[in-house]
Amino acid sequence: MPELPEVETIRARLEPKLVGRRLQRVEIFDQRLTRPADPAGVAAELEGEIVAALDRRGKYLIVRFESGRVLLIHLRMTGQLLHADGVPSPAEDVHRRAVVRLDDGSDVVYRDVRRFGTWQLVEEEDLGPYLGRRVGREPLARAFTSKRLAEDLAGRRAPIKAALLDQRRLAGVGNIYADEALWRARIHPLRPAGELSAAEVAALHRGIRSARKAGIARQGATLSNYRTPDGSPGKMQEEFRAYGREGEPCDRCGTPIEKIRAAGRGTWYCPSCQRWPGAGPALLTRHSRIGFESE
Repeated sequence: MPELPEVETIRARLEPKLVGRRLQRVEIFDQRLTRPADPAGVAAELEGEIVAALDRRGKYLIVRFESGRVLLIHLRMTGQLLHADGVPSPAEDVHRRAVVRLDDGSDVVYRDVRRFGTWQLVEEEDLGPYLGRRVGREPLARAFTSKRLAEDLAGRRAPIKAALLDQRRLAGVGNIYADEALWRARIHPLRPAGELSAAEVAALHRGIRSARKAGIARQGATLSNYRTPDGSPGKMQEEFRAYGREGEPCDRCGTPIEKIRAAGRGTWYCPSCQRWPGAGPALLTRHSRIGFESE
């Protein structure tokens, strides 16, 4: 699933291609993309709009138009936004869900293998309340401090891995970068979030920001479907420290990375660097089953 670094990469790559351009023709082929709204109606409303800005909030792409309207795009698990400069999108592509022809003759193609992605056309005044109910603090914003993180985690009994996946508290953090942040902070993924010390919260804050910045610098991680708008893969997967590395030596201490379940998700960590002193098998099992908020 594209997380914050992947969505931010897409935003940065598409911004110079989209801003100032008019949507000359819009075709939406998948009814699920805009439901409950009619795809033909959404396509008709989008035609003629001029892009004023391309922003991001958490995992949402925000296309702002000069009219004041906004198109919210969520890629979910397998959504892709590809820019084709003067090369028509192949009609035989069975995963092609929408095509936007810009006034410079180029196309923006939306592909989605699993069909979970969404396009939603909203008014500017509705955007803040909509995102406010779904998206928490931005981990790369200046307002995201270790003090604010401590406030969000205070009193929470859920495992820290589950707390990091709660999108209503921390925007854009998914399974990959949660594992990478916890490895950097040397924190066991099943530790109760509210029991972290001030020093551990500060280390986690640094780990979250470091993992995010590394992912953006390397254009995201490509494990299956994710691609940048020109179709090239990201490179963050070449530098994972924990995620997906079961049995491989920890880059810090050499201990083999282990895989467990945390909040129902596959989770990778170093049992030496990320110890939870005093936690027996029964406690680890109980915390591995505690649920988390939907991404």
